[in-house]
Amino acid sequence: MELNALTAISPVDGRYRRHTAQLAEYFSEFGLIKYRVHVEVEYFIALCQHPLPQLKDVDTSVFGKLRQSVVEFSEGDAQAIKDIEKTTNHDVKAVEYFIKAKFDDLGLSQFKEFIHFGLTSQDINNTAIPLQLKHAIEEEYLPLINQITDTLMGLAEDWKDIPMLAKTHGQPASPTLLGKEILVFHERLTQQINMLDGVRYGAKFGGATGNMNAHHIAYPEVNWIKFANNFVDNTLGLRRSYPTTQIEHYDDMAALFDNLKRINTILIDFSRDIWQYISMGYFKQKIIKGEVGSSAMPHKVNPIDFENAEGNLGIANANYDFLAGKLPISRLQRDLTDSTVLRNVGVPISHSFIALKSLEKGIGKLELNQHAIEYDLDQNWAVVSEAIQTILRREAYPEPYEALKALTRGNQEITHEVIKDFVDTLEVSDELKKQLKSITPFNYTGINPLG
Repeated sequence: MELNALTAISPVDGRYRRHTAQLAEYFSEFGLIKYRVHVEVEYFIALCQHPLPQLKDVDTSVFGKLRQSVVEFSEGDAQAIKDIEKTTNHDVKAVEYFIKAKFDDLGLSQFKEFIHFGLTSQDINNTAIPLQLKHAIEEEYLPLINQITDTLMGLAEDWKDIPMLAKTHGQPASPTLLGKEILVFHERLTQQINMLDGVRYGAKFGGATGNMNAHHIAYPEVNWIKFANNFVDNTLGLRRSYPTTQIEHYDDMAALFDNLKRINTILIDFSRDIWQYISMGYFKQKIIKGEVGSSAMPHKVNPIDFENAEGNLGIANANYDFLAGKLPISRLQRDLTDSTVLRNVGVPISHSFIALKSLEKGIGKLELNQHAIEYDLDQNWAVVSEAIQTILRREAYPEPYEALKALTRGNQEITHEVIKDFVDTLEVSDELKKQLKSITPFNYTGINPLG
């Protein structure tokens, strides 16, 4: 059976491929191989620019050609490396041999032993993979999540003056503003997104056991720590971890996954709230021609986009949790468990991507049902009891809380008339009665953070 969107085992590469296709550039086998080639090429150029004595005569005009080979790296090139791997049974060594063949074509045969000079596989993997993550987050994830937050801010502004019954413990509570409730999610997301700027993309680059043994024995006069720091931090745009064992600590990567997990948790909370508002009738959903809500019930328009988002966010978080907990743990100077695990870093990001696309679609289908919101407010005049008893407390009225408790916890329905009649029984001034009667579920909404 040929692999395609229909035969793929994972829905990331199957059913949802249309949502995740752009991530293949980073997290596919092709993407990993390309990033390895990129690191190897930049490393060779850095050795030439130092320069090492044996590389001082390398024609610098070839650097552009080497970099262009990375830009133009094709599926055919990746397949050539996979074919080499069939013999080497080692993926990074196959990349080295592929580049050596390119050197022959470019007239650089005499310099090709400086490809992968002094390095171990993890010097390539532990720079290529964080670089993949950094580019994917910056170029794909952040624009999409920022688009969601911008949309939420727009809705918050649009609905800033719409009063809405709050529900605490599932029960009617002091009224709020719909725009403010949306703004809460915008602010929570914004804080976590801003924290992503502080997450470092750590990379290990230091030879077989992190001490640059091979580099130092070959060229003891070179300041290899300074070289490695400059290469990782400035050339690649990562942050070099030092000292290390054979592998990266992965603490920075764990911090990234924990941060992304928190963003997803906020979005799960948002998805469930919107789902609930839809079920309460506060929102309707735009009808999309041709869409079916239920195979049996023609009338249904299900909140499937928010359900799909919640499910994918949950899968992503389970993966983030595992990655953040597993990767920083390795036996002694290294074991191989990180290698197979690292191949899955794109999985939770892909599920997050699917969720964001679903949320984008779902939010775009929301239609405010202001009538339902106003009806709910009008059916719950008891919520103004907090306001009345608070003002009475201010006026030193005896036991106002107990008086309102007796009124509102009885069997009678609390309506506007019941509240008005209660106020009339109070032994307070007519001016204060007027103030109390002016309080309604529609105007008792507190301070509007949106102005």
